Amino acid sequence: MRALRSFGWMRPTRSRACSPYRAVLSARALPYRGQDGRTGGSTHVRRRTLRSAVAPARWLVAGARLPRRRQAQDGVVTTPSRAAGLDALQAFVPHSGAEYRRDRNHDTGPARTNVSGLSPYIRHRLVTEQEVVDAVLDRHSLHTAEKFVQEVFWRTYWKGWLEQRPEVWRRYREEVGDLLAGDLPAHHEDVIAGRSGIEAMDAWVHELVETGYLHNHTRMWFASIWVFTLELPWQLGADFFYRHLLDGDAASNTLSWRWVAGLQTRGKTYLATTENIARYMDGRFAPTGLATEARALDEEPFPAAVPVASDDIDGRIGEHVGLLLHEEDLEPESLLAEHPSLAASIRAAAVAADPEQRSPAGVSPTVAAFTAGAVADAATRTTDATVLDSAEPSVVLDWAGAADLDTVVVPFAPVGPVRERLDLLRSRLSAQGVALVTVRRRWDGRAWPYASRGFFPFRERIPGLVHGR
Repeated sequence: MRALRSFGWMRPTRSRACSPYRAVLSARALPYRGQDGRTGGSTHVRRRTLRSAVAPARWLVAGARLPRRRQAQDGVVTTPSRAAGLDALQAFVPHSGAEYRRDRNHDTGPARTNVSGLSPYIRHRLVTEQEVVDAVLDRHSLHTAEKFVQEVFWRTYWKGWLEQRPEVWRRYREEVGDLLAGDLPAHHEDVIAGRSGIEAMDAWVHELVETGYLHNHTRMWFASIWVFTLELPWQLGADFFYRHLLDGDAASNTLSWRWVAGLQTRGKTYLATTENIARYMDGRFAPTGLATEARALDEEPFPAAVPVASDDIDGRIGEHVGLLLHEEDLEPESLLAEHPSLAASIRAAAVAADPEQRSPAGVSPTVAAFTAGAVADAATRTTDATVLDSAEPSVVLDWAGAADLDTVVVPFAPVGPVRERLDLLRSRLSAQGVALVTVRRRWDGRAWPYASRGFFPFRERIPGLVHGR
């Protein structure tokens, strides 16, 4: 139980002081209901304003309860808080070894217990990869928990790979924008409304929209059917996932869709089959009429990879420093513990997010509510933190001016929408004489340089990365 105690799990109803931060280890929750009145949201994507996505955090900081994202079926409840993530980790650790290795590929439905359910927490770094791996290896050997540890590192690998090839993301964003602005395929609307005529596909659409989650194996089947059976553009499928997944991540989502389509590993595709689906869904679905071949898509080549920056801190830190958290990293305590001198210099803190920037079509109410709750939770754990009404540069500038800051420190954001937002913010702050400084976690700085090729060479580095070598 040594690792569990270090995370504060042994006293889940109390808070502990963490100068200059405090960690709130529990929070009661109320169900979140979407705009259509059903728990979990709507099957339609609505364009929502920045204020509507972030505003719930304002009353939460004043003492209200965290919104809770509940599945439509009996199953897990995902509360957007660090305490809930740590509870989920504690519950899963005993099952992360041989049980996970044996059962991980089976999708038993929304009430599934054979996977961790940690991905929404890790994606927002309410719980960090380091914490997850440390907790698992405190209970199991690396050999026993190898498959689960590799799953954690897959997300790290994808981020590192895209960090070295930002043009892949830029081109994807451009293509999604062009597709959504043009004439969409006639059957696209039916597919994303759960009316494709393929029973399994339609069930997965409803599960994704209502819960914000799909099993990893199901995501592969879904993408394969989307691309090779329904013959829809892979970019639209990736965008549909990104708008609805609570764990939607620019690198993991985009590159996984590229892999299925035969673009990520050139010429290697993934073909969903009736037999495989029936086997791993325990006979719940056995769709017929699926594509029998998967010809790899093609594209123009990309520029050569760029190296990962060597320094974890990018920028010069002044005397009047403020900390600005965002949705890529909402756990400041462990981040600043890596840089004690920086932590001591912080005089103001704020949290801002804009999940709508994931897509030109915005995000689902479920994703918006989870992000707002996660932002609010981060504010409760950060001394005197302000939840900004929006992530627009003008709002951040007003906050920095009111606090008389000459430096705004942010957690490093990997390639994706938050990076785009911070690049714009950097230029706006600079024009007002305020520096934007990014702070990268050592976990990323150590691992990302090894993501220059495929996952298998990267996998060989995992034992050394786990032990900090």
